[in-house]
Amino acid sequence: MRTIRHYVDRRAAEQPNATWLIAPETGATMSYAQLQRDSQDLTRFLLGQGLKKGDKVALMLHNSYQTARLLIGVMYGGFMVAPLNLLAQPSQLAYVLEHSDTRVVFTSEEFAERLQAALAGIPREITVVAIDPDATEIFDRSALPGVPLPDVTATDDALLMYTSGTTGKPKGCVLSNRSVCAGGEFTSSAHELGSTDRVLCAMPLYHINGQIVTTVAPLVHGGSVVMPHRFSVSNYWDLVAQYQCTWINVVPTIIAYLMNAPTPRERGLDVSRVRFCRSASAPLPPELHRAFEDKFGIGIIETFGMTETNAPCFTNPCDPKKRKIGSPGTAYGNEAKVVDPNTGQEQPRGTPGELMIRGDNVMTGYYKDPENTAKTLEPDGWLHSGDLGYMDDDGFVFVTGRIKELIIKGGENIAPREIDEALLKHPAVLEAAAVGIPDPNYGQDIMACVVLKPGETCSVEALSEFSVQELGKYKTPKIIKFVAELPKGPSGKVQRLKLLES
Repeated sequence: MRTIRHYVDRRAAEQPNATWLIAPETGATMSYAQLQRDSQDLTRFLLGQGLKKGDKVALMLHNSYQTARLLIGVMYGGFMVAPLNLLAQPSQLAYVLEHSDTRVVFTSEEFAERLQAALAGIPREITVVAIDPDATEIFDRSALPGVPLPDVTATDDALLMYTSGTTGKPKGCVLSNRSVCAGGEFTSSAHELGSTDRVLCAMPLYHINGQIVTTVAPLVHGGSVVMPHRFSVSNYWDLVAQYQCTWINVVPTIIAYLMNAPTPRERGLDVSRVRFCRSASAPLPPELHRAFEDKFGIGIIETFGMTETNAPCFTNPCDPKKRKIGSPGTAYGNEAKVVDPNTGQEQPRGTPGELMIRGDNVMTGYYKDPENTAKTLEPDGWLHSGDLGYMDDDGFVFVTGRIKELIIKGGENIAPREIDEALLKHPAVLEAAAVGIPDPNYGQDIMACVVLKPGETCSVEALSEFSVQELGKYKTPKIIKFVAELPKGPSGKVQRLKLLES
């Protein structure tokens, strides 16, 4: 049975003392037997709080010992885990918490003030559980109710991930136990991972990549994960060397940062056990790909995935001779095709169109959003990716653009309209439109073109400071341009790509 509980119980039975998790800040480790025990304790705690199977539990925590076991433990119990984006502002958090019907939020003192600001606008009660992220215990086991655990099946919902779309309002991807496990299975199989493999998790656990590729996949193949609080250039290779990692999982932004730092060899570090570097979440520029391999002597396996597909759906082969730089690889574990965006007809090899995906890893739909679900998922299970590309004669995919106007900054999805609406709150702004621009570190960053109201004045610095207050630093445009008018089509819709010509 493809459930998180099945894999936790299997690992606890087959290799109870094997390490699943290492927290480098404290040196604490968690075995598979501990993960099983803690998951059962968490289930009983939540049942004692009045929750029932399928209820939503949110996490507002940076990567830590606690975050990882809560992520797995909530799904183990038959509840639905909803990790909150730590870059979100209170208004964005409030929308997700209310829309998701969250019952309980686990958080730490670091985020208490922002969380309380978000909860202030929600009329129903949400239980907040404050924890120490680095503690190895949460509950007094003797105080937990002795109740039976609910049954969990492959079709039961497990993960609720909110992802930005072109509407500005995030959509909640509903991911079943089967699809979550499929993501971990595809990762494990595609990269030929086993019980001796160990990965460094530099991706946040509110991101599908960090959740599935570096947390669920080791659970599937019986390996282990090193989980620091956050990515740091200064100690990245130290952790890889100290804990003898056999593979690393990154995004192009991390690769760009590592390129500007000394190599492990220059620092006297031994990282010879690393077999490959896996890159995902955003296109990897070929020149950066080659430069990394030349500098570090570690081959990159470029991949492609979405929140809606539980991360991996395309990957390059393990064999370096069979990889193609500039391509995220071939479909793996699922079907893929390229169709004409207008007619839906499958395109011949080499002809561009929209990439579509079908498989057990694909989401069930968008939470409480039948309209967008119907637009994205066909009745026969094919998922519209919103990405344009083509397949070559060998089945390798080459992504050429996006149908949607989504900005992908460092692997994070940002809706342009969200930026527009924030800037329009400024009293001097008449019109605003954001667009993604190339960036060597993040893959994409944000540019906003702004039309001021007649007679109004405003500086770039003032508008930037306003944007930080509304959106946070991460979503604040890197470039703000004042223009006389925005380029528009016959219907009056802003033509965002033409902003790049301004």
